[in-house]
Formats: sequence, structure tokens, C-alpha cells
Amino acid sequence: MDKKYSDMTPSELRTEIATLKEKARKAEQLGILNEFAVYERKALMAQAFLLNPDDFKPGEMYRIEGDPGVFFQLEYLKGRFGWGYRLGGDHYEEALPISMLTPVKEGM
Repeated sequence: MDKKYSDMTPSELRTEIATLKEKARKAEQLGILNEFAVYERKALMAQAFLLNPDDFKPGEMYRIEGDPGVFFQLEYLKGRFGWGYRLGGDHYEEALPISMLTPVKEGM
């Protein structure tokens, strides 16, 4: 894969996501968990490029996809990453791909 996600069309991104998810599925079946995690993270990054960063508002609360019951306070955006803090955590700033963030209002 030579093309950056930022240079891909939505159709190309969807194809890439499907390919990565299939590779992740196969790695999981073979018990290669580190490879599975890499493909899963790459798919999340590709999904972030299908979303509009303007839809994510600093100061709002989001659920974290794949981490039920954990909330994320979005402080600011940089590219396709939301920077902020997990509530109830150690209050360390971290960055998550915007594809991992779901508005609290939608998750109810």
C-alpha cells in the first residue's frame, strides 16, 4: 500500500478497511494477537478519514468505541485525532482516532 489514507477516496478507504478487517480476522483465528491489534488499529485510522473532524466538539464528552463504560473528555483536535482525558482515569492526556469516539447522546 503506497497511498496515504489522506490521499484516498471514500471508496478506496472502504476497500482498505474491509481488507484490514479481513486480515485482522485471519490473524485472530491463527492466534497472532499482536498482528490482529495492528490491523485493527490501522482499520480505525482509515475509518477516521471517512469522518468530518468538524463534527467533534472540544469540551464535549464521548464514549470510547471498544471500551464500554469509559468516557473521554475531548479537549482539542489535531488532524484526525481527538486529544483529551479518560474520565476516572489518571488524567493523563492522550490522543484517540476520532473513529473511536461516539457522542454520549448517540450511545444512549
